[in-house]
Amino acid sequence: MRLRALLDTDALGLRLLGGEDELDRTVRGVMTTDLRDPSRYLSGGELVLTGLAWRRDAADAEPFVRILVQAGVAALAAGEAELGDVPDDLVLACAKHRLPLFAVHESVAFATITEHVVRQVSGERAGDLAAVVDRHRRMMTSGPAGGGPDVVLDLLGSDLDLRAWVLSPTGRMIAGSKEAGPALPAETCARLAAEHLAATRTGRRGPHRVLLHGTTYSLFPIRSSGRSPQAARDVRETVLSDWLLAVEADAGDWPGERLDLLQGVTQLIAVERDRRDAARTVRRRLAQEVLELVQTGAAPAEIAARLRVAAPVLLPGLGAAPHWQVVVARVEWEGEEVDGGPVAQSLLEEMLVDPLATGPEPSDRIAVAHSGGEAIALVPLPAVAAEHDGSETGLLADSLLQAVREPLSAGLNDDGRLTLGVSAAVHSAEGLRGALEEARHARRVAAARTGRVCAAGHQELASHVLLLPFVPDDVRRAFTARLLDPLQDYDRRHRAELIPTLEAFLDCDGSWTRCATRLHLHVNTLRYRVGRIEQLTGRDLSRLEDKLDFFLALRMS
Repeated sequence: MRLRALLDTDALGLRLLGGEDELDRTVRGVMTTDLRDPSRYLSGGELVLTGLAWRRDAADAEPFVRILVQAGVAALAAGEAELGDVPDDLVLACAKHRLPLFAVHESVAFATITEHVVRQVSGERAGDLAAVVDRHRRMMTSGPAGGGPDVVLDLLGSDLDLRAWVLSPTGRMIAGSKEAGPALPAETCARLAAEHLAATRTGRRGPHRVLLHGTTYSLFPIRSSGRSPQAARDVRETVLSDWLLAVEADAGDWPGERLDLLQGVTQLIAVERDRRDAARTVRRRLAQEVLELVQTGAAPAEIAARLRVAAPVLLPGLGAAPHWQVVVARVEWEGEEVDGGPVAQSLLEEMLVDPLATGPEPSDRIAVAHSGGEAIALVPLPAVAAEHDGSETGLLADSLLQAVREPLSAGLNDDGRLTLGVSAAVHSAEGLRGALEEARHARRVAAARTGRVCAAGHQELASHVLLLPFVPDDVRRAFTARLLDPLQDYDRRHRAELIPTLEAFLDCDGSWTRCATRLHLHVNTLRYRVGRIEQLTGRDLSRLEDKLDFFLALRMS
């Protein structure tokens, strides 16, 4: 579409401040930014929308405009909501560089302009998109109560006969069209998310085609509406946070117009994604403030005051003060340095959506901050629930990972790890510092384990597993080799299964009868094997000390 067409659209309320001779330029997209240097997010031909938050003084206008011109943008539109009239220095800079400049009235939302441009650009190539986008625009202008991405997917189903779903990177179903029928099974969602993440890590462009249980799906990435596909310096910065659109169809034989249509729909859904992300700002700030107070040793009364502010936001309508749990997560990548803090924050926010709610609608009330490469979640628990049984109250480490292990492992590939620790519930500000340390200790226990996605809970900190991760590697190797190498060598030569026998014997607390039953052996055969273990190692399995040494060696092997 041409810039002139934007100016002629009364509903957008754009006012031309300069560049009248350049109004025949073609607009190929739109981007909203308040970065001082947005060049890495630009691919050329965009209408750039800005609220001018990047401008501190008159000297900032010239560098900003020069960056836009070098990136090949079509025009700049500046909002008047923050500063009133567009500053003269920006008008002069745009005139100098022959960059068309529009003023956006404070009554016009950037989302309205974004949706109009997307509709027009896509509509020139795919006429059937216009109806979909126009209906969605009307839905969006009515506010979040309009239905969110579900309405867009319903239109895809009714107008284009496409069954589609929006999924999170963990495989949680965010939205689905009515035409799609029953919700996708959780297993199918997890597999689709895993396939999408694996394909993204290879660098292949979407859509990705997946054949699952005899059905072909096409997977389209949903990126932030303010970010181009080339925006991230490293795919690992966003692979675990971007949504995806799964369509029950084979896009491999689609014409270009239909592919452009679906890309336009992903941009519309991205607007809703950004809206939800922005809604988390208050909760993130609360978490950051509480975290800073806890880590700087603030008085419990000061921390309690912040918690009283946080409680109504996270658990509205709660009568009594809640209990709290702390969850600490870290995403680490091998090789080139990548800040895993924001990735871990986004993942925790996704994994902790509605962890305890019982209603049909998911809740998003978790406050997550990130600091020093780790993400820290402050999870509120209703006090009445927390008082029943503290050992089983709230979040459990294993349950957090149960449904997300497959997709996250695919996204982490062979060079990333997610480790997670969960504290016990605490009922006051005095206990929050201990809960944070407990969650961090639990995460370190998880980090000592093998696997791409690992978690540990506070229950494990009262046992030997708290100590094992901190034993130096050379000590661990020497200890296990001294006890287990003779048995492993014997097993290799004679297939005697001494190691499995030892594990079962210890697990049965040294009970000959129970162990023989478990292994389907005669008791005399079991006694022979145990005798051989004692002979090869010089240990006595009737002694508690030797049983403990074997137990620890097996855990460290």
